[in-house]
Amino acid sequence: MKKMLINGEWCDAQVGGTIPVIDPSTGQRFDDVARGAKPEVDAAVRAARAAYEGPWQKMTATERGRLLIKLAEKIAANEEELCQLEARDTGKPLSTARNDIKVLARYFEFYGTAADKVHGETIPFLNGHQVTLIREPLGVTAHVIPWNYPAQMLGRTVAPALAMGNACVLKPAEDTSLSALYVGQLALEVGIPPGVLNVVTGLGEEAGAALAEHPGIDFISFTGSNEVGTLVQQAAAKNAVKCVLELGGKSPQIVFDDVDVERAVPIIVKAIIQNAGQTCTAGSRLLVQSTIYDSFVARVAEAFSKVRVGAPVMDLDCGPVMNPAQLQRVNRYIQEAKASGVAVLAEGTIDAECNDGGYFVKPTLFGGVPRDHALACEEVFGPVLAAMPFEDEADAIRLANGTDYGLLAAVWTENAGRLTRVAKSVNAGQVFMNCYGAGGGVELPFGGTKRSGHGREKGLLALEEVSTTKTLVHYHG
Repeated sequence: MKKMLINGEWCDAQVGGTIPVIDPSTGQRFDDVARGAKPEVDAAVRAARAAYEGPWQKMTATERGRLLIKLAEKIAANEEELCQLEARDTGKPLSTARNDIKVLARYFEFYGTAADKVHGETIPFLNGHQVTLIREPLGVTAHVIPWNYPAQMLGRTVAPALAMGNACVLKPAEDTSLSALYVGQLALEVGIPPGVLNVVTGLGEEAGAALAEHPGIDFISFTGSNEVGTLVQQAAAKNAVKCVLELGGKSPQIVFDDVDVERAVPIIVKAIIQNAGQTCTAGSRLLVQSTIYDSFVARVAEAFSKVRVGAPVMDLDCGPVMNPAQLQRVNRYIQEAKASGVAVLAEGTIDAECNDGGYFVKPTLFGGVPRDHALACEEVFGPVLAAMPFEDEADAIRLANGTDYGLLAAVWTENAGRLTRVAKSVNAGQVFMNCYGAGGGVELPFGGTKRSGHGREKGLLALEEVSTTKTLVHYHG
């Protein structure tokens, strides 16, 4: 049984007991984590405040950065053990889990080297005055992360917060807490002071809610559903604290008739099957110009039919979805689409060796999806791709922007002018041109518009989100 990390000590839940850890590829329990709640959250917030006002604040930015770089090196040194842990916890193929751990290390490396590169400004003002703008940490930051990329999301939100000098309370998803607890141990081993990084495991409606509404925090980072994101934002508003929300997407792949087919097809397929489609940036809508719609979608269908699903150790194209609720959700979308007459153009294959109790779904490509259909508008969060034709540039933009989301998009065309016009016209926080995802992009600012949320993570902009400015006005005569 895995305990929580609070103030450098490993703790049981006072009253909550434990939560079973389930292997998605078998449906079987293989461990337990502590079921923390309000008492543990309160203790963690108090520990973070003491660490922030004590040893952590007294360190120079260079010293903090060196500790984060040491943590990156420690993660890299333990890559294989973390990879095995992440794969079993999430069900994702070993190669995918291994990449996630590499990206986790990269986050701490990137922000460790950036810690002492945050500079202030001098502002021209009245004669006899010197005005300086400095950037400071917020204090205690709260991080509620999802189950789809637990290791990556830890690095994405916690690393910049620590680099700026904040102390953190992390609430990982109850389904996938193991990598967070492991990293918490590594943080202690490299010398990050107790209380600077606290990990409270527990249910979202208990520990997550208690953390979001706690009056002792100064910032909230949340990634998850729109419904919970609304509750988090309301809790933040009550305490007048800032929050960054990433709430999902319905990302379009916009394919024009001059596309480089050989390059585009494998990237488009990977963009929806990666992590079993449980990715906020999954390219779940395939919008293809009508003049090539049939031929291009046929090529995608051919590639789609070769997709293989299996357990992590098989290291195939796709693993299981996360839990029974997710399995039911994805299958419901598939069955309702079939029942409504939407054509199935291709399906992947679940390996015969897969455990019958695992949460496996056949990746499915639907064609001719009506523009107002659920598959065209709602986030399935599974390996389901909806193909739709469009007529011209204006129609493509209208179709791409025709959902409540605006997280990511891709444009495929060899026409440089059209590439730029469409990219600038699409409502999305990131737009990829003749590519998709860019390998994780630790350096690339990331976030959404509309119901995809607000605020930016990744890159140097993330340091601004987890900090504030102070204006110093000095009269010197």
